[in-house]
Amino acid sequence: MFELTRVAGESYYVESPAKIGLVKLGGDEVCLIDSGSDKDAGRRVRQILDANGWRLTAIYNTHSNADHIGGNRYLQAQTGCGIFAPGIECSFTRHPLLEPSFLYGGYPCRELRHKFLMAQESDAQELTPACLPAGFEIIPLPGHFFDMVGFRTPDDVVYLADCLSGRETLQKYRIGFIYDVDAYLRTLESVKRMKARAFVPAHAAMTEDIAPLAQYNMEKVWEVAEEIVQLCGEPIAFEALLQKLFIRNQLTMNFEQYALIGSTVRSYLAWLKDKGKISARFENSMLLWERT
Repeated sequence: MFELTRVAGESYYVESPAKIGLVKLGGDEVCLIDSGSDKDAGRRVRQILDANGWRLTAIYNTHSNADHIGGNRYLQAQTGCGIFAPGIECSFTRHPLLEPSFLYGGYPCRELRHKFLMAQESDAQELTPACLPAGFEIIPLPGHFFDMVGFRTPDDVVYLADCLSGRETLQKYRIGFIYDVDAYLRTLESVKRMKARAFVPAHAAMTEDIAPLAQYNMEKVWEVAEEIVQLCGEPIAFEALLQKLFIRNQLTMNFEQYALIGSTVRSYLAWLKDKGKISARFENSMLLWERT
């Protein structure tokens, strides 16, 4: 873990639970794409920088999930680097209490206010093309989170953030976190058509051909959607639906999984309702979902 791997040219990544991109910019200057999950990840990255005589000038966050921005504050304090995050993600990065609050749908209890869902705040600025080094390209990747992006470097290496997961992860957990299902599927269609020298997803192995994995992720989304539609064969309340999904997929219920998967299931329900696959009605002061 935390080994530095060269992808091509000046483009690297640091192996960690969520891969951290590192790109040499010329001379001793480097930038990061995301910063890892916490202060310890930041320390490990700092050790790599020091060992190579590199100076960190900027962190470009793909999105604001805690496992991607957790090292921001430490690295910014140590190096004075700039931090840039896209759109709504910039607000979440500056005010990380927003993430567990959004996931839970209200003020989060103590079990949700921890480093895996709530990073330390960092002084981020909004990402624009003008912030990027020469030759970098911002790639919009909405769906997993609000305004998530990826980056293409001058070496034609594409960092894909969380827009897809590895096969083993999907086979084990089945229901991956999604904010906007429709946008997520459109992003996967776009990624499936991409060409690059190499692709670096945050939670899957580096590859030169991303299309098969993008297709597999799409198929898993449709499988989950179909399972939800089937469970709505009779009118069902959200909590009962969530319980059935956990039991059928052998998932362990705790506050973190309730928030993450619960938020995802609500997103599926909204998408399926908008597509006319299910309907919703209120009965005895309860919201019920039903297959159309």
